[in-house]
Amino acid sequence: MAIDSDAVTAQITLNRQWGRHDSSHLWVYTGHVGHVKGQPAPGDLVEVLRPDGRRHGVGFFNPTSKIAVRLLTFEDELIDEAFWRSRINQAIRLRWRVVTETNAYRLIFGEGDRLPGLIVDRYDHVLVMQALSYGMDRRKDMVADLLMQETGVAAVYLRNDAKSRRLEGLPLERRFLRGGGPVEVEIEEGRARFLVNIERGQKTGWFCDQRGNRLAAAKLVEGGEVLDVFCHTGAFGIHAVLAGARSVEGLDVGEEVLAMARRHAVMNQMESRCLYRKADAFEEMRNLVKAGRRYDLVMLDPPAFARSKEALTHALAAYKDINRLGIKLLKPEGFLVTSSCSQPVSEEAFWTTIQSAARDAGRSVRLIEQRGQGPDHPVLAGMPETRYLKCCIVQVF
Repeated sequence: MAIDSDAVTAQITLNRQWGRHDSSHLWVYTGHVGHVKGQPAPGDLVEVLRPDGRRHGVGFFNPTSKIAVRLLTFEDELIDEAFWRSRINQAIRLRWRVVTETNAYRLIFGEGDRLPGLIVDRYDHVLVMQALSYGMDRRKDMVADLLMQETGVAAVYLRNDAKSRRLEGLPLERRFLRGGGPVEVEIEEGRARFLVNIERGQKTGWFCDQRGNRLAAAKLVEGGEVLDVFCHTGAFGIHAVLAGARSVEGLDVGEEVLAMARRHAVMNQMESRCLYRKADAFEEMRNLVKAGRRYDLVMLDPPAFARSKEALTHALAAYKDINRLGIKLLKPEGFLVTSSCSQPVSEEAFWTTIQSAARDAGRSVRLIEQRGQGPDHPVLAGMPETRYLKCCIVQVF
């Protein structure tokens, strides 16, 4: 299903509250909308004019969302099949250059690939797609067809179950959009093998954004003991034992993800070195501190503690607490690999929080490496929202 062209149905003029600092941002908030000429429906293409009447760009309209327009282009170009195919191929070409040693990666990263509201992850022969904006949802069949043509995959699975779709006025759904097959897909990541459940797994089934950080952490641990907190399905720890760690102890509250972590240990023939336990991270880490337990490497990969600026104060307190405990559990010269996927938490604030946690723990630390999301999650200039993952590798004395 392709389209010959997508017609612009209305004009939107920005009000004076919109500033030039917003000129490269792909989102137009409802508070910046002045006059609407025409009667655009949700998902329609609209032309956006600056307050002085000059043309700004073209994007998807949604009157029910806080983001009134998601801009596709600032250029004077037709939004037709050639446009979509070009943008998709730009994303594919980048992954050819930056992705190695895996058959699981983010193929399209929404605004980072100038395709706002579209997420596509590749797991071997299957693409998992999320349409997170009304405009992308209306065009999901066309996008799926182009993706299959350009990648040669056998199936496209829809993971349209993100809560953010509710804010767009969209229903939640999970199903094969094209093709079919099992919902568990085996992937390779470096030396490791894993199973991705594209129907039930977090996000689209796997945390592709942490791949480089998992491999970097594994280099630090030969012969050591590892504590993997918020271990989920065990990817950080599996890489660690494959790199020579003596043992990995994984903690998580989810029975289903722990069962998958144990399966991964068996798949990689490392079950004798991996122990996974159901436990509340904060409570169990306090128990381990009291028991005098110490490790060579502690890995912290918690869920997002802050999804908005309003939650920032509480989130930083939680990050400080969990990092303070992680630092206390390390042997001298041990390593802390700690992450935050909370977009409102800046890299500077995260590093400051780690330093504060070290002072409270009575330990000295030094930053070895400051990392982020992988290159298959490109950061678009002017869109700070596309930069969200922080990962610090710290040595503790």
